[in-house]
Amino acid sequence: MRINRTAAVPAGIGLVLALAGCGSLAPTDGGGDDAAIDELSIVVPAAPGGGWDQTGRALQADLQAEGLVGRATVTNVDGAGGTVGLANLANATDPHTLLVMGLVMVGAVETNESQARIEDTTPIARLTEEQEVIVVPKESPYETLDDLVRDIEENGKDVTVTGGSAGGADHIVAGMLLQAAGMAEDEVAAGLNYVAYSGGGESLAALLGNKVDAGISGVAEYADQVQAGELKALAVSGEDRVAALPDTPTITESGYDVVLTNWRGVVAPGSVDDADREALTEAVTALAASDSWADTLAEYGWDDAFLAGDDFDDYLTGNITEIQAVLQDVGLIR
Repeated sequence: MRINRTAAVPAGIGLVLALAGCGSLAPTDGGGDDAAIDELSIVVPAAPGGGWDQTGRALQADLQAEGLVGRATVTNVDGAGGTVGLANLANATDPHTLLVMGLVMVGAVETNESQARIEDTTPIARLTEEQEVIVVPKESPYETLDDLVRDIEENGKDVTVTGGSAGGADHIVAGMLLQAAGMAEDEVAAGLNYVAYSGGGESLAALLGNKVDAGISGVAEYADQVQAGELKALAVSGEDRVAALPDTPTITESGYDVVLTNWRGVVAPGSVDDADREALTEAVTALAASDSWADTLAEYGWDDAFLAGDDFDDYLTGNITEIQAVLQDVGLIR
């Protein structure tokens, strides 16, 4: 299988989204005190330290630095692959609220059979895409991706693989890899011992503490520890090698026909009106063209995958359908 991507929650938790005060529209004259959005609430549906958290805090800093919002706040609402935060979004009363989301949430909605659906939100923009990287602790006996795959084939659930939420990009890569190695759907389900964490920081701690055998996450989340020699990178998941890890082969180079890149974006509450959607879209569009955001992309090694408004809406609809099929193919949903 080959994907080449340019990519029931308790009601009471909705109170978490009582964030910074309600935003209001003002004349758009270019920034600072004249920003179209006085106050923006950014919800990160994961624990601190992972890719969603990095994205949310970069948005906060750069939107303020560019004067595109008067003030931005970030709140972490973690749980269930982002679907807890997604459920909260439905109860948001501030129309100037952005939820960081992406491919991980698309998968988690399906695997968790979430009552909250992405289709019920207002798509604003796709922002970035990033390759996944498969790593092992520095003391690991695995030197190649083949070593890891063979051990899983031989010892099944005795080999632990960690990553983000169940059904997300990390989990999908693991399933696709084993399927590409020749394991049938039922063998993948029986042989993959996937330990899911809500954020990249937790999976990194498990790797550094030698509590798991391997990990999968976005390149930016593990690259520093690979460069420092604390982790060994076995493969990256894109078409080509990445600049941050130039000596690490792709999964395809390693002999497995798997290509997958993770994408991240933002959505707003489904209840926003046309004026609020336009204000949010204009702010994020201006950000995507800014020097601050270009520096952020370079800092984290993210690829620019900007897509806004109706184009993002169409992309998201297609992505949901495609990921449903992939999850069925690798045995993660029925």
